[in-house]
Amino acid sequence: MKLQQRIQIGSILLAGLWVSLSASASNWYPYMVSSTEPPFTNSTPRSESYTPLAKAAKKWNLCVSFPHMKDAYWLGVDYGVTEEAKRAGAKLQLVEAGGYTNLGKQISQIEDCVAAGANAVIIGGISADGLNNLVKNVTAKKIPVIDLVNGINSPDIAAKSLVSFYTMGFSTGDYLAKKHPKGSPTVKVGWFPGPAGAGWVEAAHKGFMDATKNSALKVLDPKYGDTGKEAQSKLVEDVLQANPDLKYIAGTAVTAEAAQGIVKSRNLGGKVQLLSFYITPGVYEGIKQGQIMASPADSMVIQGRIAVDQAIRLLEGKPVLKHVGPKIFVVDQQNIGRIVKENILPPDSFTPVFTVN
Repeated sequence: MKLQQRIQIGSILLAGLWVSLSASASNWYPYMVSSTEPPFTNSTPRSESYTPLAKAAKKWNLCVSFPHMKDAYWLGVDYGVTEEAKRAGAKLQLVEAGGYTNLGKQISQIEDCVAAGANAVIIGGISADGLNNLVKNVTAKKIPVIDLVNGINSPDIAAKSLVSFYTMGFSTGDYLAKKHPKGSPTVKVGWFPGPAGAGWVEAAHKGFMDATKNSALKVLDPKYGDTGKEAQSKLVEDVLQANPDLKYIAGTAVTAEAAQGIVKSRNLGGKVQLLSFYITPGVYEGIKQGQIMASPADSMVIQGRIAVDQAIRLLEGKPVLKHVGPKIFVVDQQNIGRIVKENILPPDSFTPVFTVN
């Protein structure tokens, strides 16, 4: 394993001991983050305390594009970007493409946003490479593009607000591998990394496989699919049907949420354990109730807030951390009582917001 990866994984344990200030709408900062310098490289991230600008100098028009709004993860990012736009005094228009198969729709939505006068564009990308021409064209108009959550490979990106999904996948796999070290009885793991081709999915898959390769875990071939509940439920049903001796189901938050009901209906409670490689309100409640074993938290709300602040800083020529993400830590049944929920998830009452004026 590379030195950078070892340091990233070690930071999971350190971050688990760290508690930040409450992420209220008016006072979510300072927040501990990992910042990569030089940005967009494989340099070792360093710990920083992140504080946004107090207010925007003018009412900038921000365009935000999401892959979809079908699950609570992107609802949490929505809460982050819209609340930060309100706090900073910026305008914001959010569009969502309806799913990871709709790359063309995401591109056309962003083009429409730019044509309508966006000053900056924040993208949760459907594809790691499929948006590169769009990003090049947008930046040619002197409009900064911020890469949010998923990862875009374009050299024209102005800033990134995201975590290492390699580390997210690795931390989930490592959590399991420590329970089943090499030499102990072999157990089967169903692995559901998400939609094929998405940058975050490939990174998480590599991390999970690296963490489990020298253990007693037999990881079945990955089952890729859209992060809709129906698609993930079908994949889980198929794997359980074909593998009656399955011990673990690990994958996206939607996988873990959907699998709870399937495991219960098949009377497999206690026989099949569930894990996610990122956290949502449903996963949080599942851990709290003992139905989901564990999940790393990537503080998606804070990722959204930071992306908005990066956009404003770039537009105003202010100093900006160009490659940054919240500290990652694992949430399980042992530490969930000590976690400040508002630091990592949106309020239970939050519903989608698409416009901030």
